[in-house]
Amino acid sequence: MESMLFAGIDIGSRTIELVVLDGGGGIVHSLQADSGFDPLAEAGKLMEGVVWDRIVATGYGRGLFEIAYDAPTVTEILAHARGARAFFPHAGTVLDIGGQDSKAIALTEDGRVKKFEMNDRCAAGTGKFLEVMAGTLGFDMDTFGRESLLAERELHISSMCTVFAESEVTSLIARGHDRREIARGLHLSVVRRVAGMLGRVSPAGDIVFTGGVARNPGMCDLLEEKLGRRILVPSGPQFAGALGAALLAGEDRFDRGNGRAATGERTNPPMGGTVSGVRGNGAGHPADFKSAGLV
Repeated sequence: MESMLFAGIDIGSRTIELVVLDGGGGIVHSLQADSGFDPLAEAGKLMEGVVWDRIVATGYGRGLFEIAYDAPTVTEILAHARGARAFFPHAGTVLDIGGQDSKAIALTEDGRVKKFEMNDRCAAGTGKFLEVMAGTLGFDMDTFGRESLLAERELHISSMCTVFAESEVTSLIARGHDRREIARGLHLSVVRRVAGMLGRVSPAGDIVFTGGVARNPGMCDLLEEKLGRRILVPSGPQFAGALGAALLAGEDRFDRGNGRAATGERTNPPMGGTVSGVRGNGAGHPADFKSAGLV
């Protein structure tokens, strides 16, 4: 019998991730694209030529995807919890910082969501905040976090609102403060924001850090330093939501048969674009995204 394929797609505010797993948990495809102005269209391009037996959507655009493709959806909380647990089987706490929100999630011993808190009303404490501040300081996102770690002292940024913080940063630059010190202060402002959530949701133990901001070494080091807790970062943290959705697609409750025609032949979704897939290790656990060249 041909092995079933399970897909998960995470349609976020900044990027879209697609993961396809075989029946043994090996990664068949791991793909990413910018969300752009029309996330549903970009998702369609990303999936061109990719086949699956079941697909589950998550992220901000999951509702649009459900309507367009008659596919089941799950919340980002559930998807990231499942994805984090796949990378770190004993994970008890998950911190996800994406482009538009941040989430702190506490898990039970068997991996179920016990409690969570989410900030999606303000850009403060999100990837968008860091992106805007990096631009104000003249850094690109690849160097912003590293440069913050080279600061000789810390500056306190009092404004958490992105608009007011940008004004405060401009004033600090005009007064001659070092860019690295300002960068460190901005990262610490985000750390303080998420530390409050983590303290209320899950105040002890290791933290699995997912989402695109987890690729920022400044955030990882400062979180560990200020919280006094070990920060665990998957090799492909931005894929955690899509991976979790793909794993959930393997559960019978999500069986809508949405990737296979009645004849039993797999069908391609009617979408345009190109695909460059990456083969996982085929073992019983998700492949290492670093070995797949995705980091």
